[in-house]
Amino acid sequence: MSEVGHLRRFTSARVGLGRAGHAVPTAAQLDFAEAHARARDAVWSALDAEALAAACDLPATRVRSQARDRREFLLRPDLGRRLAEPHALVPRPGCIALILADGLCAEGVQRHAPALVARLAAALSDPVLVIAEQARVALGDAIGEALDAAAVIVLIGERPGLSATDSIGAYITWAPRIGRTDAERNCISNIRPGGLGADDAAGKILWLLGAARALGATGVALKDEQPASPLLTP
Repeated sequence: MSEVGHLRRFTSARVGLGRAGHAVPTAAQLDFAEAHARARDAVWSALDAEALAAACDLPATRVRSQARDRREFLLRPDLGRRLAEPHALVPRPGCIALILADGLCAEGVQRHAPALVARLAAALSDPVLVIAEQARVALGDAIGEALDAAAVIVLIGERPGLSATDSIGAYITWAPRIGRTDAERNCISNIRPGGLGADDAAGKILWLLGAARALGATGVALKDEQPASPLLTP
């Protein structure tokens, strides 16, 4: 097997495309254009909150950010961080909130969040499930504050790439409140069948949550020291 062929066993990235004069071959160029179009479409994908709640098989509260529609959400990131109706959430002091947010790729959350929620819910004691539309990561802080939650786990659609348009990110924030920064949360990226699987992602999230509980903090104060497993299979 050639060196390029060996690399392709481990990645969907565009490696070893070949050359046609000073450019890439036509097939590679067309493939790139198609992937770019798919990524743009994924950004505009909409969340079917009712179907998502049914797939998760847990009672769910639906909320929205102050962004009125997808266009405003993309143009005004600040509105995606503000909760439209905080009073819609009933306080549950000390709870763990699982927040499913469309983010920049609703289709990823729609496809993959239920499997992850099932694994997390089995390990957590009576988690609160919230489905948030037109939501940025920081909306979890407003939701957590309204719930008086001990911690929030935001499962959100990540920005689509040319190799993956269905990836989820998980953001864990201890003692959430409005004004928290990204330095005060831990992130796990590329959760999808072709990346980090649901079992491994759930294990990592639960480890971080346990460490956050013991430390009383997340973010730069919490180092991920979970024992690592091999990334590649020979």
